[in-house]
Amino acid sequence: MAGTNTLEFTDDNFDKEVLQSTTPVLVDFWAEWCAPCRMIGPTIDAVADATIGKAKVGKVNVDHARNVAVKYGIMSIPTLLVFKDGKMTQKFVGANVNKDQLVGALA
Repeated sequence: MAGTNTLEFTDDNFDKEVLQSTTPVLVDFWAEWCAPCRMIGPTIDAVADATIGKAKVGKVNVDHARNVAVKYGIMSIPTLLVFKDGKMTQKFVGANVNKDQLVGALA
């Protein structure tokens, strides 16, 4: 459930792909059974397409990457976290966020 430019983050690659990234990263915590997660999916893919070369955009399936979800206290999905220089800088909970807000958070 991801677009061509949307990455998959896992327990195994999260540190390398997100925390050690030299570009900002948007992380979408989601699950296949989550209807709001499916609703926001096209927006996440649009952000990935709009920020090629400037940021990374990816998804963490909370059913498969439980360690990362627990580490960041994910209690509700979708939860979107923005990381810059290995630090979380913004958090959005729910599907009521738009592409412009997310692109702006990555700037």
